[in-house]
Amino acid sequence: MIKIIVGTNRKNSVSKTIAELYQSILKEKGEQSEILELEDLPSDFIDNALYENNGKHDLYNEFHDQLVDGKKFVFIVPEYNGSFPGILKTFIDGMTYPNTFRNKKCALVGISSGIGGGGIAMSHLTDIFHYLGMHVLALKPKLAKIEQNMSDNLLTNRLYLDLLQTQADMLLEF
Repeated sequence: MIKIIVGTNRKNSVSKTIAELYQSILKEKGEQSEILELEDLPSDFIDNALYENNGKHDLYNEFHDQLVDGKKFVFIVPEYNGSFPGILKTFIDGMTYPNTFRNKKCALVGISSGIGGGGIAMSHLTDIFHYLGMHVLALKPKLAKIEQNMSDNLLTNRLYLDLLQTQADMLLEF
């Protein structure tokens, strides 16, 4: 089962909408997936689940355990202040090092309100995943000016939809 991670804890985010779209693409291809939303992380996990408290927070451990058994991942990566959200980095820091991501595979989808499509954010995240031993798929769609390419919570840009389809095919073969 492919794990799709919504890379922000913002409620009603565009990232969640894109994650749901990606899940439907995978379903059309006969692949099961599960969406994990960072907004569902326990509000106290920063203080009570990291570092010396690793493994001691039951609610965080449930979230962590959903990720650990995954072999392939899709990260929907919104651009925040020229990089990815701090909550995503903190979430990654809380994972069991180094085994959570080592020798596993992931795809990244960048989204932004601006013209970059989250390219710099995905570059930063790629560096982190390489450090952790994760294999990152080369095709990383950059969905720029995302709000202008959506209508009624649906992605309307044909190129963006084609890129997501192509990436999903590549991820299944990866």
